This record gives sequence, structure tokens and C-alpha cells, in this order.
Amino acid sequence: MGTDDNNSETKNADTENNSVESELNRRDFLTAGIGLAGSLIVGSNIINNPALAEETAKGAGKMTNTTSVIKNFKGTVLTPQDAEFKTQLYDVWNKLVPLDRVPQMIVIVNDEDDVIEAVKYAREKGMKVSVRGGGHNWCNPSIRNSGMMIDLTNLNKVISIDAKNKKAITQPIVSNRDMQKALNAQGLSYPTGHCPQVKMSGYLLSGGMSWNQGVWGPGVGSIDAIELITPEGKRITASAKENRDYFWMMRGAGCGTFGIAIRYHLNLYDLPKYIAGNAYYLPISEVANAANWLEANAKKLDPSIELSLWLQEAPANLQDKCKADNGKCAAITATCFANTEEEAKTRLKPFDDMPFMDKCLSKSIMDKFTFENLFDISGSIFPEHGRNEVNAMFSDSKFADIMNAVTPHFVKTPSKHTVLMYAIFTGPNVPQPTPKDAAFSMNGHYYGGPWTYWKTEGEDPENRAWQKKCIEILNPFTKGYYVSETDTVTYPDHAPKAFQNGNFAKIAELRKKHDPTGVFFDYEEGLAANKG
Repeated sequence: MGTDDNNSETKNADTENNSVESELNRRDFLTAGIGLAGSLIVGSNIINNPALAEETAKGAGKMTNTTSVIKNFKGTVLTPQDAEFKTQLYDVWNKLVPLDRVPQMIVIVNDEDDVIEAVKYAREKGMKVSVRGGGHNWCNPSIRNSGMMIDLTNLNKVISIDAKNKKAITQPIVSNRDMQKALNAQGLSYPTGHCPQVKMSGYLLSGGMSWNQGVWGPGVGSIDAIELITPEGKRITASAKENRDYFWMMRGAGCGTFGIAIRYHLNLYDLPKYIAGNAYYLPISEVANAANWLEANAKKLDPSIELSLWLQEAPANLQDKCKADNGKCAAITATCFANTEEEAKTRLKPFDDMPFMDKCLSKSIMDKFTFENLFDISGSIFPEHGRNEVNAMFSDSKFADIMNAVTPHFVKTPSKHTVLMYAIFTGPNVPQPTPKDAAFSMNGHYYGGPWTYWKTEGEDPENRAWQKKCIEILNPFTKGYYVSETDTVTYPDHAPKAFQNGNFAKIAELRKKHDPTGVFFDYEEGLAANKG
């Protein structure tokens, strides 16, 4: 889990080489171990109407693939007049792209100084700013009508790793996979997100739902400092000791952030030496029993166990056993981040006593993994180049009630690639407290919902209708949302519902204080809901 936009995930620093079809075939491994400048102009008209495109570009100096208009700028500037503009604009992870939102210009920075010059130019010209670290957010909030999109794709370096003091400095566009790879080689780790392609940028700006979260906490809890560019175009460092308003805001405000993170200073952890996972496939009829057992035992389990309940298309070898349920099945996955095999066995032993074990269609016990393996599995579940809708929720409701309500609808999903997943937080300290001095504030006993995935435009109506109905079913059980894994465009009320303790109102107050002229888009400006 984990997404990115403002800042979001780039597409070329962690390229996945397999085709969509081959990635989808790997889904059978699911349970192997994972638990405003001017008016707001209708975007499609800008692209398709050359006269309007020229008029739109006037505020930007009518540049055509030139950087001269922005002083001291070394990167690339594109406007709707440029042949590459449309390709660059829609080079995003979710191919359900918002055709009704188009900026006046895309500014691709070469380095950190370019970010300063771009912000200063936008401020001077009265252009609003959105930020893309690559485009992995499910609803693409970096794509706004009018204004400037600043693309951080080239800020993709791990600056330093201090193994002795367990510290690292990274630019924003380093993927979860690449961050772990760099750290794991030195016996270290960090609570990165689950999806391999997602970059540290938007993942951390949104809070950071992480691997081993029961022990390490969310990603933002391990940020020591953030270097960022303010709405004035100044480079500052924000931490618990200086520029605390920015430090608070940039750890969780997500697509409502009014600043651009260019470096993260991270606190690291020892790499778990033995990662082991159990997986259990069950018939749909056992979902309520599984939910009851998981709810009753979650707090008794070690917090190092990442626990999930899935509804999914049954693997090919189980399809015959699942015909009565439209080829669907349930799965429980328990991934333990331990240091020895014996430690992992002891922590996972309670699963041997699940009362429905005799109903298992298949199971695997004590499979050993590395972070690289886990990323392979997660990447196969959420492959690139598809069309997606996602609305993930936190809940404190009775777990069996949630699953009883949504399972009949899931069985009728039009796409065999769609999954419905809930993470069940473990250990005695649930709901897990959110970090102090951070905008990220939502928690619960459970986290999840439908990840709806399909491949072609012709499948849009039925899949989007199914997703909409699924949200309606889950609404009575919803405590709140995760700001980067929900559709805050179609459902703008999901943004304020991603925060507790008055934090959404505090973000607005800090915006007025630090960005009074509105250099950065807020949660709703420049968005036209891409409704199905």
C-alpha cells in the first residue's frame, strides 16, 4: 500500500519489466507473504483547440519546449502547444486519466535549484502550483486545471547512508524498492510502503502506511527532518526544532501540501533477519468465521505480524473448488518480521489453532522472504498500466459485520483482477497511536477496502459502477480514509475525513499563514471530478 502525488511516484527510476499480462499471472502468488493563473479551463479543450492553447500559454511567455522564460532554469518546460505535452501529462500509473484537467505548463526540474526557480516564477506570474513526483496517486491530484505542474522525476538519488548512526538522506523520487535495496545491503531498513514503484515523496507526505508498521510505525514517524521549498521559493529545513509548522504539515497533509519536499532525513532500523509468512486460502463461506477469529485474536498476536484478510479471484488450481462463488475465494496472510526462524515460528504458532483450518483449500507455512520478494508479490497484485479505482478506509466496526456486508457484492465484481483487502492491526497497542506533531492522524483497528482494477476503457462503466456501490456498502462502517489511497477528486469529502483531532482545519489555518496568496493548489482547487 502507498501512493504518491504532491509529491507522487515517478515512472522511470524503478521500471517494472514484466508486461501487464505476466504481472497479472503472478497474482496467484498473492498469499505468499504480504499481508490559479486565470480561469479554470476545461483541459481537453486546451489540448484539442490550438487557438485556446496559444492563449493559455500567453501567461507563461508562449514558450514551446524552451526554458529561457524561467530565469536560471536548467530543466524542461512544456505547454499544450508542444507535441510531448500530452504524453508527459498522462504518463501516470493509473491509466484512468482525468481528461478534463490540464495545466498551463509542465515544468520538469533537473535539480533542486530548479524547484526554487520554478516556484519563484509561478509566484511572480500568479500561477498556482501542483507537484508530481511521477504520478502514482490513484486519482492523480497532481493534474490540475490551469497553473504549473512541477515534475520532480529527476530528484531520484539516495544522498547518503550513515550505517553507524542509522541515518539516511534521500531525495523524494526514490522508490520503496530502491530504498530498501540500498539500506538492506548495509543491514538496515526503513518503514517503506508496500508497492515497489511508489516513491518516498508522496508516500511520506501522506503519512506512510508501512511494512512492519506494528513495530516501526508509519513512515512519517521516522522522519528526522525535511528540506523543502516554501511558497516564497525559499529553501528551508523543517524538523521538531525548527520550522515546526512545515514539519507538522508535510508529515501527512498529502495532496493538500503547500511546499515541495526535496530531501528527507530518515531514522533507520536494523534489518529483520528472518521474514516469514503463512498463507491460508478459504472458501467464501468461511469469511465471517475468519473475520471473527482475526478480530478476537489480533491484540494477542505479536505486533511484528502483518495480518490481512483478502477477497480475490481464486488461483487457477483452486478454481474448480470455487465455482459456486464465481471463482472467488478468501485468503489470510500473516507476515512476521523477526530475527530468527524460531522467533518467527513462535509468533506465528497461534494460527495453527484457527477453528476453520479443516476448511482450508490450501495453505503455505513459514515461507521465507526478503523485502525484494515482498515487493515482487505486491507489484504483481497492483500491476502498472491498468485502470484503477481505490477507496481505502479505516474502521473500528465489528469485523465480521464489515465482511458480511461487502462479500456478496465482491463475488459479483466484473473484473477478476479486483481485490478487497483489510489489514488487521496486531498487538496490544491497537489502534496504534499516530506520530506526535504530524498532520497524519487517522487510525483504526482495520484498514482497507476495494482495489478495483481492469484493463480497457470499454470496461469502465461496469467497474466504476461496482466500485461506487461498494463504497456505499462500506460507508456505515467507515471511520475515515487514508488521504493518498482514496478518490479525493470524485469524493472531495474524503479529504477532511482522512484526518482526526481537528487536523484538517489546522492544515487550512497553516495554509493561510504560510501561503496567504495561494501559490499551491489546495485539496479541491483546479479539480473536475472524473465521475463515471
